Amino acid sequence: MIKVLVPFDFSQTAQHALNFAVSLTEVYHKVELSVIHVVETPVTTGMGTMGGGLEAIPDFQNQIFYLELVETRKKQFQELEEKYADAKFSFATKLVLGNVFRSISEAIQDEAPDLVIMGSKGTSGLEEVLVGSNTEKVVRSASCPVITIKADTPIHSMKKVVFASDFRESNDEVAGRIKRMQAIFDAQFYFVAVNTPGNFETTRESMARIRAFVQKYQFENIKAEIYNSLSEESGIIEFADDIDADMIAMTTHGRTGLLHLITGSIAEDVVNHSKRPVWTYKTK
Repeated sequence: MIKVLVPFDFSQTAQHALNFAVSLTEVYHKVELSVIHVVETPVTTGMGTMGGGLEAIPDFQNQIFYLELVETRKKQFQELEEKYADAKFSFATKLVLGNVFRSISEAIQDEAPDLVIMGSKGTSGLEEVLVGSNTEKVVRSASCPVITIKADTPIHSMKKVVFASDFRESNDEVAGRIKRMQAIFDAQFYFVAVNTPGNFETTRESMARIRAFVQKYQFENIKAEIYNSLSEESGIIEFADDIDADMIAMTTHGRTGLLHLITGSIAEDVVNHSKRPVWTYKTK
């Protein structure tokens, strides 16, 4: 049995994520599906519509809107539960009041899911540099793998999966999770190392590391590739484009704070800019 958590904000991308999670039950029948929606607690200030800066929103208006929203979400969740009442998989919903990222993080900690599947709209510009999206933050901090979805992606369409890495570190946990993905997805897996001008090495060196990784963990039916690009992020996305991959898989170190601002994260950049689903797993 695997437990899947789906953060759900009733957006189109969230619906795509839920559809993907439901389609997972078609190929792997032992699934517990948990859907969580977080209603943000009310704020008491807003931006003036006439250019007057910040102005107070009357508390009673804010509270009425908030209560109405909570009731609406309860009804929508009830409809969702009724829709899957006769499903062959376990389906549960959870409505939480509070901060979105904090509430999702607490749900991951409390429920200990094997996988999180969530929609991603991506971020750009100043928001990407300084704040990031809730999806990015979950990718950075989750203790389990996260699959981010941006478009309708039936699981039976998974035919090509790219696992991008430098293959410098052996990791039993990562290798085991990639093998489990192979067992679930009826797909060809491509192991790709991206060669960049700032971190150049010969194809022979890169290929030797991929082969060593494959041999150590006894992977089968793997295609090894070396791809040249100006950056690791662009190389991963370009390679996936070139072979028309259905999903990208990669690990992240989950850096936070100043270290994250300075060094960034290739995995989060790929999540932001890839149009394909991205599987990420935080390594220590």
